[in-house]
Amino acid sequence: MRILVFDPFHGAAGDMITGSLLDLGADKESVIKVMSSVVAPPGIDRVKRCGISAIGIQTNSGHSHRTLEEVLEIVEKADAPKNAIEMAKRVFKRLAAGEGEIHGENPHFHEVGADDAIADVLGACTAFCSLNIDATAVLPVATGRGYIKSAHGSYPNPAPATLAILKNGNIPVKITDDESELCTPTGAALLAEFRSKESPDITGPVKAIGYGAGKRDPEDTPNVLRTFIVESEVLNPDVIEILETNVDDATGELISHVIQRLLEAGASDACAIPVIMKKGRPGYLMKVISKSHDTHRFIEILSEELGTLGIRHMQNIHRSILEREIVEVSFPYENSTYNIRVKVGYINGTPVTVKAEYEDLKKASASCKLPLKTIARYAEDKALKEIE
Repeated sequence: MRILVFDPFHGAAGDMITGSLLDLGADKESVIKVMSSVVAPPGIDRVKRCGISAIGIQTNSGHSHRTLEEVLEIVEKADAPKNAIEMAKRVFKRLAAGEGEIHGENPHFHEVGADDAIADVLGACTAFCSLNIDATAVLPVATGRGYIKSAHGSYPNPAPATLAILKNGNIPVKITDDESELCTPTGAALLAEFRSKESPDITGPVKAIGYGAGKRDPEDTPNVLRTFIVESEVLNPDVIEILETNVDDATGELISHVIQRLLEAGASDACAIPVIMKKGRPGYLMKVISKSHDTHRFIEILSEELGTLGIRHMQNIHRSILEREIVEVSFPYENSTYNIRVKVGYINGTPVTVKAEYEDLKKASASCKLPLKTIARYAEDKALKEIE
């Protein structure tokens, strides 16, 4: 199991991420190709930062203020692999969500709407995809203090949008005494997108190390982002635990509430099975699928909500899962367009399961007053056509 580890001990930016991944061995030609489809061919050089050899990326273009839709249109037209384009789109949606959380709905991108920022995101996503990583971990990202200048004026460091993106991506931070902007919104959004939902066990030998250079070259600290690849000693990365408990004094409404709370807390899955218990009493068998390091959270929820005094653990359960990806398709209806996420499962590279996400279908169905199954059929068919 190949684990990519980001060590942003001096922050992170789009060019630093791309440079570090290239230094790790990412496909340089693909990165140049995709960045060149947005701006002029980038400069990629080996530089030194405080004595550390690193890859520096130089893109040249002017600043532009664009909406999210305008940025996504440029990303869609880029000469990049489809998986990198979809990943880049999600990165900009993270940026938009962070900006919107601070400035309100439908924000205009400022620095991150420029062509060089779009090229940095596409280059980083293309580099990341070319490494064929199994899991990604992000160590605490350094952020500075003081104030920084932005398109909106003088802001506290880290910038409010950057902090919102780090929060939404569950990225750990480390506040330093540096009074410059160490982590940019683009860097935060890329780290949040690359980070695996489940934290991998970083155990094993280091196979490769990469350094990406920032623009500044301070004398006291190397302005670089460090990445490295660990060959994990975990033989089967998908090992889970199953928690079980019987309850015979809970209403259906309470059971539904508990399942929802378990899923929101990060359970891989949760369900309740009707059973007949001792003395013929009807009850439920609660089952929760969890990663081993998260079980304590779900035990607390089960105990708090159901008052159960005992929970069974089935440890080190190995499961087989299909390779999967999320494809986002658009569903146009009358004067509106709805984005529907579709989960696609593969066996040996061939799609074998296609299922539209229920929450997206429910929202679209409620808005346009069409049957949910009609929208699902359209979205799933469109997803299959897009991946062919």
